[in-house]
Amino acid sequence: MRIAPSPTQNHLLAAVPAADFARLASALEPVPMLLGDTLYEPGSQLAHVYFPTTSIISMLYIMESGVSAEIAGVGNEGVLGISLFMGGDTTPSSAVVQTAGHGYRLPAALLKEEFNRGGPVQRLLLRYTQALWLLLTLDRMQSNELIITQELVANALGVRREGVTEAAGNLQRAGIISYRRGHISVLKRAGLEAGSCECYAVVKKEIGRLLADVRGQPAKTAVAH
Repeated sequence: MRIAPSPTQNHLLAAVPAADFARLASALEPVPMLLGDTLYEPGSQLAHVYFPTTSIISMLYIMESGVSAEIAGVGNEGVLGISLFMGGDTTPSSAVVQTAGHGYRLPAALLKEEFNRGGPVQRLLLRYTQALWLLLTLDRMQSNELIITQELVANALGVRREGVTEAAGNLQRAGIISYRRGHISVLKRAGLEAGSCECYAVVKKEIGRLLADVRGQPAKTAVAH
């Protein structure tokens, strides 16, 4: 049985509170994403942000030699176009459909307006962007403390440092992290996971499933911390 397309197939949109989602719903446009379609060119103005549902988008950085290298991928766990609400209107990378499918696009101006309201959508997007990055980084660490500057985080995410400062400030005021120059300490990992909505859980579960397949062991449904 074929499942009818819905914006809530994107985990980030599914996490937006109903009252806020109502302001966006009529402007969310379903779009087919064909293999090889280019959604962004390097340096182009962002007219739309994209929420994949059944497609996967590859973000590519074009080097001076003309060779491209993938720097990130976006699927139904997130949004393409974070630089829009993290301090910029352009993107340094190109975005190409890696796995064909569908998604929804939203006018950039509308998302920016919603973000600037300073309400639940802003908090969700900021926490999603930084919490997801922090969680995936912590998984590679032996402790809950990261020695890293906000400039390096900004470079990794492809956004302006001011956006990272704002996101870190929100997480610190919520008591989820403690930040001092060059050091980020995670105080409440559960709060970080909640802040990244279902996105981190989806990524983590899939990694666990793939590793279990390789090892011939059943995948764990939950990760103890």
